[in-house]
Amino acid sequence: MVSLLTTFEEQSRPDRAALLIVDMQNDFCAQGGFLQKERGYNVEFAKTVAANIETALAAARAAGMLVVWIRSIYDFKYLAAPHILKRGKEGCCLEGSWGADFFMLEPRAGEPIVDKHHYSGFVGTKLDDVLREHAIETLILVGVATNVCVDSTLRDGFFRGYYIILLEDCVGSNSAAGHSGTLASVRNNIGIVASAAAWIDVLRNQGRARSAQTASG
Repeated sequence: MVSLLTTFEEQSRPDRAALLIVDMQNDFCAQGGFLQKERGYNVEFAKTVAANIETALAAARAAGMLVVWIRSIYDFKYLAAPHILKRGKEGCCLEGSWGADFFMLEPRAGEPIVDKHHYSGFVGTKLDDVLREHAIETLILVGVATNVCVDSTLRDGFFRGYYIILLEDCVGSNSAAGHSGTLASVRNNIGIVASAAAWIDVLRNQGRARSAQTASG
């Protein structure tokens, strides 16, 4: 019989969960990045998203949780023909460029960085291997864009048997409709949607419980 993790608290345990930070890169998030400069997207939301992720990231690190950074590299030499056609113009998240660098956040030494050439962080990457190696059961998703790379990654994770927690104030998109649609899809069909504050409270309560158990034992 399959053993289910039925509660938010069980799924959030730091020894079985990983924080996945998706595509927090200059070309997607910064003024002067590809999406703002070439497509005219409003990326102002990204600063708030990055600040909220920074708070969630600090809590994850304090709890000893695995943190994985997912990074798009979209040089056309890496992309399939339909993806090239849809992108139209090369120049977004080119390998080694400022645009591909992380926006307002930085990995620490030892935190895995997974490069991808598709919307999903799982397709053609080492992500699943990294997660299985650490016995991860739950993915905590943050980053951009909610309805594109975050959505694709969480769906592929769900299909591979991972529990999904989406931190609603730690994801964002220039498309309000797309953002809301992904939140609704996750809430109704895939996993848990929660605020960063609610999730951090769970981690802190678990930490206090572990400390009390250690003191009494």
